[in-house]
Amino acid sequence: MGPNGSVHPEPGPDEALVGVLPPVYPEWLGDREFNRAHGCRFPYVVGEMARGIASADMVIAGARAGLMAFFGSAGLSIPDIDEAIQTIQAELGTGIRNWGANLIHSPQEPHMEMDFAELMLARGVSNISASAFMRLQPAIVYLSAKGLQRSSDGSIQRRTHIFAKISRVEVARPFLSPAPESMLAPLVEAGKLTVEEAALARLVPVAEDITVEADSGGHTDNRPLPVLLPMILDLAQAMCAEFGYARPARVGVGGGLGTPAAVASAFATGAAYVVTGSVNQAAVESGLSDDGRRMLATASMTDVAMAPAADMFEMGVEVQVLKRGTMFAQRGKELYRIFRTYASIEAIPDEERVSMEQKILGRSVDDIWADTVAFFERRDPREIERAQQDPKHRMALIFRWYLFMGAQWARSGEEARRGDYQIWCGPAMGAFNDWAKGSFLEPVDQRTTVQIGLNLMEGAAWLARAHQLRLAGVPLGPADTTFAPRQLR
Repeated sequence: MGPNGSVHPEPGPDEALVGVLPPVYPEWLGDREFNRAHGCRFPYVVGEMARGIASADMVIAGARAGLMAFFGSAGLSIPDIDEAIQTIQAELGTGIRNWGANLIHSPQEPHMEMDFAELMLARGVSNISASAFMRLQPAIVYLSAKGLQRSSDGSIQRRTHIFAKISRVEVARPFLSPAPESMLAPLVEAGKLTVEEAALARLVPVAEDITVEADSGGHTDNRPLPVLLPMILDLAQAMCAEFGYARPARVGVGGGLGTPAAVASAFATGAAYVVTGSVNQAAVESGLSDDGRRMLATASMTDVAMAPAADMFEMGVEVQVLKRGTMFAQRGKELYRIFRTYASIEAIPDEERVSMEQKILGRSVDDIWADTVAFFERRDPREIERAQQDPKHRMALIFRWYLFMGAQWARSGEEARRGDYQIWCGPAMGAFNDWAKGSFLEPVDQRTTVQIGLNLMEGAAWLARAHQLRLAGVPLGPADTTFAPRQLR
C-alpha cells in the first residue's frame, strides 16, 4: 500500500492483481454535504470545551485549517463571550464561516440562554452547538428560525445552523422535528420572529446537524456509541420521511474519539462528522493551564471518574473528569452527599462542617458565602434573594462555589489547589496518549489543535483504506494497519 493508501496496479512477478481501488482521502470521510454546508475541508469538529478551554486561539487555528471549531462559551459571562467572538471575527474575517460557539442549557440562569442567542444573532455567528439540553428551549428555536428564507430555487436557507448534542432518542426527536407552535407563537408575538420566519420554521427541523454524544468528558450519559449511533441514524431517516424534509439531518458523533481507529470506526458506522473534545484540552491553544495540560498528558484510559456538575448540582447531574492527580471527583461527591442529607448549612453538625471546610472547601462557609453574594450581585441578584428565603438553595450555592472554582483553578494553574482541579476528561484522552507515545505528539508542548485533528483524520483514512483492501482479499501486515502520528499540513 503506497502513500495516501494508493495501490500500484502493476503486480510483481510473484503477485496476482486482485483489484484496483481508488485512494481514500480524509476529506472524503463522512458526509461531503457537511463540508459544503459549513465551508469545511474536513468533516471534523473541534468541540466546545467549556469556560474558554476551547479558546479563541483554538477556534482560529482549527477554522483556518479547514476544521469546524466551536468556542467554549459555556460558563462565561456575556461580555467575555462577546470579547472572544470579536477576537475570532477580527482574525478570520467574513470569508471563513466554519466556526461557532456553544449554547449550554442553563437551568439555574435561564435568561442567559436568550441573552446568548441575542448576542450570536447580533454578531452574525452562523453555527451554534447546543449542549446539555434535555428538551427544547425558546432560545434554540429563536436561533434556528431567525433569518429563515426561501432562495430562488425554492429551498429554505438558514441564517444559523444548530448542532444539537444528544445522547438519548427522546432528546433527539424534538431537535429533528419542526419547531413547536408553543414556542414559535410567543416569539412572533414578542417581535423576535416574523410571521414568515415562523411559517418556514414549521417546514424544517430545528437542527440539521445532530451530534451523538457517547462516553465523553464533561456532561455525558456514558452511552455506548455502537448502540446509540445506529438508532439516531434510523430516527433521522424516519423523521425525514414523516415531515417530508428535502434530506435527513446529518448525524455526527463525539465521545471516545482519541485514536484514528476510533475515528475510522465512527465513520464506518455512518457518522457524517466527528467531534473531539478531551484530546484538544491538552493542545497548546487550550485555555487550560500548563499544569493541567501536563496532567492530561499522563492520563490512562481508566483515569476518569464522574463528579457533580456545577451548573446542574441540585438536579444530581454529573460530569466526567480527570481522576489522576486530583481529588475533585471524590470531594464533589461528598459535598453532594451532604447536600442530600441536610436541609441547610446550619443543620450540618459542627464537627462535620469543620471537617468539610478543612478537607474539601479549604475556606470557611462564611467566607465562601461572602464571595458568592458578591458574584451574584453582579451576575443575577435574584439568586441571592432566593437563597435568603431558601436555606437549601443557599447551601447549594456554597457547594457550587467549590465545583465552579475547581475548573477555575485548573484553568489558572493554581498548583496549591491541584487536588481540587476539575478537568473535564473522557477515556479518549488515555487512548490518545497511548497512541501518541514515542511520536512528536507525545510532548505536551508539541500538541496543537491542528496536528491532533489532521493526524486523527489522516489515520482514519489510512485505516479505512486498509479495511477496503482487506475486504478485497488483499493480505495486510502490521505496517498496513498502523498509522503513527506525523507532521502534516
